[in-house]
Amino acid sequence: MPRGRYSLHDPHDHTPLGEEHFHCAPGPSGWRYVSQLTGPDGDHRGSVDLAIDELGRPIRMELNAASWQVRGAAIDGVTWVRTDPTGTEATEATEGNIAAPGFTGTSPAFLVATARLLRPTLGAPATRVRLLALTDPVLAPRTVDQAWALVARQEHPTDSGLLLVDEYQVSALDTGEVHTIHIAGDVVLSAPGIELEHLETPPSAFEEQ
Repeated sequence: MPRGRYSLHDPHDHTPLGEEHFHCAPGPSGWRYVSQLTGPDGDHRGSVDLAIDELGRPIRMELNAASWQVRGAAIDGVTWVRTDPTGTEATEATEGNIAAPGFTGTSPAFLVATARLLRPTLGAPATRVRLLALTDPVLAPRTVDQAWALVARQEHPTDSGLLLVDEYQVSALDTGEVHTIHIAGDVVLSAPGIELEHLETPPSAFEEQ
């Protein structure tokens, strides 16, 4: 069960945004990721709980940030409910549904989940996908379109054996921005705004279906 810490920063100006302390593990029905987020001052600022099935579809997702909570799952596309569980915001719960296969957001968990969902073939043309993004700091939902391509796969020697690292090229289809993401098993090694700072145990390898 990988357990570790990511540092988060603004991908454009590199302003520190805090840290994400996580643990994750594959299981008989898929994969689960749980994390706690802290701000640059060390104060708690949210949490992530994401479970996907063996095909990469979200079977349960709960995000908490500021005074907002979003729960969702893959139901007729993806369905979600956004609420203020603290009662500090004078708003009612809002529900939504779109024809998309998954969610995305600032957490590294969503990158692993999308890679599992798409499973692009090395050297093949990019795969397009529509996702429901939940944006910080208030978890506002918006639809994004991306294209994912697996452009390299390399083995790196480590103290615990060879580590297989996949390099993805991810394009935002609305802006044309292209980003590079490195993932080993169920751990993101690097991505825009994300750096793996500490890892207690090696990444888990997924069993291919």
